[in-house]
Amino acid sequence: MLGTNGNPVIFAGNSHPQLVRDICEYLEQDIGQIEVFKFSNDNTFVRILENVRQKDVFILQSTVEPVNDHIMEMLIMIDAAKRASAGRITAVVPYYSYARTDKKDQPRVPITGRLVADLLETAGADRLLMIDLHAGQVQGFFQVPVDELTAMPRLVEYFLERNLDEPVVVATDIGITKKARDFANEISAPLAIVEKRRVGNEDRVESVNVIGSVDGHLAILFDDEVGTGGTMISAAEAVIAAGAREIYVVATHGVLPGDASTRLAAKSYIKEIVITDTVPLSPDKVNSKMKIISIAPLLGEAIRRIHEGRSVGELFNIRSG
Repeated sequence: MLGTNGNPVIFAGNSHPQLVRDICEYLEQDIGQIEVFKFSNDNTFVRILENVRQKDVFILQSTVEPVNDHIMEMLIMIDAAKRASAGRITAVVPYYSYARTDKKDQPRVPITGRLVADLLETAGADRLLMIDLHAGQVQGFFQVPVDELTAMPRLVEYFLERNLDEPVVVATDIGITKKARDFANEISAPLAIVEKRRVGNEDRVESVNVIGSVDGHLAILFDDEVGTGGTMISAAEAVIAAGAREIYVVATHGVLPGDASTRLAAKSYIKEIVITDTVPLSPDKVNSKMKIISIAPLLGEAIRRIHEGRSVGELFNIRSG
């Protein structure tokens, strides 16, 4: 029988150790003791340094750069916990990077989001805990329970505290419209949409049209993640051209590869970039325009509720799109 007495055991991979420290601080407990490193031949080695037999184990790994290394590391950690007779293993994946590859939208391409789901289950994950998946249908790729949390309440709280003058929420594309509408409703703002066209498989976007009125308003560009910044910059230029006076950018995941952070900050019409810490950012990527909101209390409370067999859904008063 699963041992739910006492604290859950929470292990950190190498992708985001600070987030695990913050979660354990919230829960007022120690981080699980584990070794995770690479040998000189590039093989990953994992050794759990404490007894986990019949324990409730949570393994946190955000699938960030280098993405494939961190996925492999997570699989090996899960396997190690399984072979150490853990009672239940929950993979905590704040950012699930392959969620964009959720269907065959071209001939002869893979569905990598499903492949990674299969790998996690084969390794021994009994359940998943994630935040704001790019494609909600990824939950259906798993045969085990998936709890998808949303950072929406934290982002809404921040913008309500800002009390901005006449904001309009702008969905950066048609696909994010429902979540953007939920966000707009919660801050009592109208909604506009940027219609966009992506160019092939390149990280390049042409914004085509702004649906809705932004003239004279402060625009809040809304998306689930900020990647290279191409979508945000293209959308921002379209919104400014349509008469918006300044831009706020808001997203759950700040992936920001390469010089994306610098490119966004360099745009004078972008006032602020609001993201959460689902993805770790090196100091050189953090700038004065950036506001990073911690999701450690959200994940910590979800872990507590899963461990105690309580409802996770009760955490939210906003419906995730």
